[in-house]
Amino acid sequence: MQCQKHLFNLPSDLTYLNCARRGPQSKKLEALGLAAISNQCNPNYYSNEDFFGYPQQIKLAFADLVQAADSDSIAIIPSTSYGLANVANNLNLKKGEKIIIVGEQFPSNVYPWMEAVKKVGATLEIVSPPSLLNRGQNWNEAVLAAIDDQTKMVAVGNVHWTDGTLFDLKAIRTKTNQHDALLVIDGTQSIGALPFSVKEIQPDALIVSSYKWMLGPYSLGVAYYGPAFDKGEPIEKNWINRLNSNDFTNLVNYQPLYRPKANRYSMGEQSNFILSPLLLEAIRQLKDWGVENIQQYCRTITEPAVAEWRDMGLNIEADNWRSHHLFGIRLTDQFDGDVLKKELTKANISVSFRGDAMRVSPNIYNEESEVMKLVDCFKKAKKRIAI
Repeated sequence: MQCQKHLFNLPSDLTYLNCARRGPQSKKLEALGLAAISNQCNPNYYSNEDFFGYPQQIKLAFADLVQAADSDSIAIIPSTSYGLANVANNLNLKKGEKIIIVGEQFPSNVYPWMEAVKKVGATLEIVSPPSLLNRGQNWNEAVLAAIDDQTKMVAVGNVHWTDGTLFDLKAIRTKTNQHDALLVIDGTQSIGALPFSVKEIQPDALIVSSYKWMLGPYSLGVAYYGPAFDKGEPIEKNWINRLNSNDFTNLVNYQPLYRPKANRYSMGEQSNFILSPLLLEAIRQLKDWGVENIQQYCRTITEPAVAEWRDMGLNIEADNWRSHHLFGIRLTDQFDGDVLKKELTKANISVSFRGDAMRVSPNIYNEESEVMKLVDCFKKAKKRIAI
């Protein structure tokens, strides 16, 4: 895969290694967005059928992207927290049961479970990495060891949002199946840059905000809900998710039944005529590029830099226990953090600091030379040792 920078309008003087914060939208999405805003000037531009057209196309495209067998298992959501709230609303958690999460998980995938366990007297078990040595492997082993007959659900990301640590979802799924526990995945920091298959992993839910690695719009995302949630109760009671809601003349004949499966969990105003065309095109573009190619491209452009960072004594997770589109660099006392941040500002490099790690998150609009610019900043921040 070749660099796709020409498809984006990123400032020429900016080195943007921060897709985990927010992904830039392409020139094509920019044009679609401007056209969609213009269309709002004519209230007759959209027909009744258009209320359902974009949502259905998005569901079909996303189901194809993540290898879900049925587009009826896909819902349109405004945020990760919304998608997880639907899970929490149907968890049927009981006293004595527990929910397992990992340490320093993103708040949207923590707060719902804090509230859920508090209501019924259940337990929220937080599994943190045992140590920096063999960190990824040991962390995964600790998660697996925590799953037992009291486990109601494991809620994790495919990668950790602060440093890219990979969680072995296949192994976790196998263990949760052995104990009749649910597996709920926050895919916001992985879907679009790391291959994922619903068919292979068989999660009970996969929740994704689109504005990061899917390179889509803010405030619109997608979710997969498996059979465990087919008959659940959505947090929102809107009209468009009801059976036969396409028939506008009969909307006054109130319908107690929902559309099948996950359709019930879609947000109100899911037709969003400005953002929907952008999300649909973003998913189609990812499919065209091939998510596996994006992951390999990120690996290719970061490998030389990772080798240099390791030679400097910096802590980066082992390659087989981290992603290549998102990874953390942990400073040692040989580096001056204040000097490093000043060098980043001078070089106009955008990265994030999350937890105790500098989070580096390149994508297909970056080049190897840009990652090496970040290496140079570390070289300038290394403390001189007096002899």
